[in-house]
Amino acid sequence: MKMLEIKGGNPLNGTIRISGSKNSVVALIPAAILSTEEVTICNVPDITDTSALCEILEFLNVDVKRATESLVINSVNMENKEIPSMYTKKLRASYYFMGALLGKYKKVTMALPGGCSIGARPINLHLKGFEALGATVTNKDNIYTVEAKDLKGANIYLDFASVGATINIMLAAVLAKGTTIIDNAAKEPEIVNVATLLNNMGAKIRGAGTSSIEIVGVEKLGKCFHEVIPDRIEAGTYVILGAAVGNNLKISNIIPEHIEALTSKLEEMGVFLDIGTDYIIVSSSKNYKPVNVKTQTYPGFATDLQQPLTPLLTMCRGRSKIEETIYENRFMHIPYLNQMGADIRVKTQTSTIIGPTKLTGTDVVATDLRAGASLVIAGLMASGTTRITNVEHILRGYENIVEKLLEVGAKLELKEV
Repeated sequence: MKMLEIKGGNPLNGTIRISGSKNSVVALIPAAILSTEEVTICNVPDITDTSALCEILEFLNVDVKRATESLVINSVNMENKEIPSMYTKKLRASYYFMGALLGKYKKVTMALPGGCSIGARPINLHLKGFEALGATVTNKDNIYTVEAKDLKGANIYLDFASVGATINIMLAAVLAKGTTIIDNAAKEPEIVNVATLLNNMGAKIRGAGTSSIEIVGVEKLGKCFHEVIPDRIEAGTYVILGAAVGNNLKISNIIPEHIEALTSKLEEMGVFLDIGTDYIIVSSSKNYKPVNVKTQTYPGFATDLQQPLTPLLTMCRGRSKIEETIYENRFMHIPYLNQMGADIRVKTQTSTIIGPTKLTGTDVVATDLRAGASLVIAGLMASGTTRITNVEHILRGYENIVEKLLEVGAKLELKEV
């Protein structure tokens, strides 16, 4: 087990370069197996989620070559085997193999996916989509089998604009017969990135990034070269960090439009941001104003950024509120922030942050990926030493986080315990 030890209170200066998007690459890797030829994906982050997906590829006898920031995937010798829980439990996004294998072979058998315990994340919308395309679903002891004689295009309305369901249905539909329409589709940039990969492979997808996506089925998909977009959640996390302890901290290789919901809230607080075409420069200051935040699907405020934002709100003069509308179990970082000296009350799905309060280092636990990011920010803000255990959650989604922070002046060390 790993532990992250942070000595807080140091201003951070320099440049942090943002890596490829975790939420994109975890769908792009399964999508690549739909091709009958070689697929090259570049700007791939070196995170444990990427490694876990590559393990599944290798289990399926897919040839995977890793170069610097690139993956070359060739599924010509692939075997469609049941994927056991030892692989699927490592990450939620293993469910994208459902759509990809169903689309390619008309059958998939795999264990229920795992991931962070941030609340109920059922896959019923995914399964309803597969059934609409003509598949039958059986579940025995959390082993799902989804199969169809033929997949046929259908009109599918999503009860909730789910990113996972939108992408999974796209993966299943690209090789189906006829036309599929996904209405109330999620609009996240990661969906556009996946649709671009599939179109580069020969798919016919229109409307990605809007609430209605049209997929005209094709007979086969071929080779392509594709680039992962920058990670908007990593970018937002480090911009928040800059507002907390930055001194002209530059966050580079970003698409600022992807985090406008965050930057507008920071400017409302009184944070000065120098926003360029592919960077943001941010410094910490005093007298921040309290703000109210409500998480929403894109382009609203990202649920993945409310936890990293929370420690920054302890610097505001007055009461800030965060209402979480996506996941019901996304406040597990709050007891640890209170342990560090914050004054935060949680009622139903809303946290109220009363500030300003000073944070002091102590021993805390990363309960999930973004809770871990929240505690890293809190540790860098705090006086004294913070020790974070369960750091494996953080390493799932932030490439080289320790190295990146050391380069801008943070004092921290990853230790084996």
